[in-house]
Amino acid sequence: MKCPVCATPDLLMTERQGIEIDYCPQCRGVWLDRGELDKIIERSTRDAAPIASATAP
Repeated sequence: MKCPVCATPDLLMTERQGIEIDYCPQCRGVWLDRGELDKIIERSTRDAAPIASATAP
């Protein structure tokens, strides 16, 4: 797939913690497929919850 911003370079794919991320090596733009942002948000809130409860008075 071509970069929507640059239009010429092909997007590269990488996998981070089970989530596939498409990125442009030229403009460094990042694109996610359907549901991938939800997975990132879910993991960040799940991982942040123990920290927040540990710092509560």
